[in-house]
Amino acid sequence: MTTPQQHQAPNADDFLMGGGGAPTAKFPAPGTVVSGRITEKPTVEQQRDIQSGEQKFWPDGNPMMQLVVTIQTEERDPTIDEDDGRRRLFVKGVMKNAVADAVRMAGARGLEVGGTLAVTYTHDGQAKQRGFSPPKQYTATYTAAAQAALHTPDPGTAPAPVPQQYTPPPAATPAGLSPQQYAAAQHNPATQALLAQQQAQAASAATPPPF
Repeated sequence: MTTPQQHQAPNADDFLMGGGGAPTAKFPAPGTVVSGRITEKPTVEQQRDIQSGEQKFWPDGNPMMQLVVTIQTEERDPTIDEDDGRRRLFVKGVMKNAVADAVRMAGARGLEVGGTLAVTYTHDGQAKQRGFSPPKQYTATYTAAAQAALHTPDPGTAPAPVPQQYTPPPAATPAGLSPQQYAAAQHNPATQALLAQQQAQAASAATPPPF
């Protein structure tokens, strides 16, 4: 028989500040999504009975394990003092399979700090025994840390303004001609002299008188 694993000790920050870790993520109804950045290295620990707190074992004596993942969510519970939005996911059973599939789909080797994990409670499965609650069914998506960082803007920097290129207004043409008409008149010997005279008059009128 495998020797029972001792209950995992809290991390240094939780021990120092007197906390017991982030609150457990809740999935009260189908459609609930819990998502966020992974804030600390996931750990593996032995499952415990909800009622008695005793460690759980499989019929063959092996401990029933689970993965504990802490993520930074947007959730805030007014009943929790100084709730910072961190939540713990206890990944086991159906959820473990969903998370593993998500990691494979992302091309990653596992969960890492900085990666983004989203778990969705989709529906209830079939109860295996009479009197037992039907197992919750989950799907999950995962974005590796490097890829997630590419899509996160730096909150301390703003995008540089794009310089606006100055476009000069179109030059005026004499006699109210359009640019196309003026170009055609310049190539017509019959109108070249007239255009030259009009341009000279316009330049003379625009020149300010000497002081």
